[in-house]
Amino acid sequence: MESTRAELKDKAVRLRKKGFSIVKIEQDLNVSRSTLSGWLKAVNLTEAQKQKLFENKNKALVAGRKKAVIWHNQQKDKRLQEAKNQAQDVLKSIDTKNKYIMELALSILYFGEGGKSADDTTLGSTDPLILKFFLTCLEQIYNFDINRVRCELYIRADQNPDALKRFWSRELKVPIKNFKGAFIDKRTAGSKSFDYYKGVCSIRCNNVAIKRRLLNLSRLFCEKIISRRV
Repeated sequence: MESTRAELKDKAVRLRKKGFSIVKIEQDLNVSRSTLSGWLKAVNLTEAQKQKLFENKNKALVAGRKKAVIWHNQQKDKRLQEAKNQAQDVLKSIDTKNKYIMELALSILYFGEGGKSADDTTLGSTDPLILKFFLTCLEQIYNFDINRVRCELYIRADQNPDALKRFWSRELKVPIKNFKGAFIDKRTAGSKSFDYYKGVCSIRCNNVAIKRRLLNLSRLFCEKIISRRV
């Protein structure tokens, strides 16, 4: 036992002089840290050995951080997938073809994001998905002719109006002739836009009755839910 202990001590000293940290030596030799501290206390390192130890510590820190980032990303992906699975479970219990459910969803969206002052039904967004949903609901709930909508763009100074009209026309499947204007925010002059940013597209439906219906539905629904509170 003593010879084995002596051999371990010699190995620990050699590893320490090579620049290995006490944590690394502990892992490699399976010797307790308190024992190693006693063995290595009297080890005097040269400047070169100290530099090597410093470099090894930095390498270990970098490697540890990389592992931590990978672990955190994996955990985040896991939580995102779990949230998606939960959402899919909720959708399974909802009849998404039911026009009343569609209209309720649209009304809540409009309550938060839709135009309130103009005498028409207007919704603007940077997200094509939201506007596609809006157009789909106009068609399927109210039989509204999408060719009658008018679209306007609100863009940054370095963006190309014609290119963005083509982008939104393709995304929304709305004729490009329906894009009547592009308003440039002059305050953004001199700053570069991100490639993914395509401006704000505003869709106008010349039917004020739809807006009134949606706003009343969303308010009444919210009030009904709130009335359940004690």
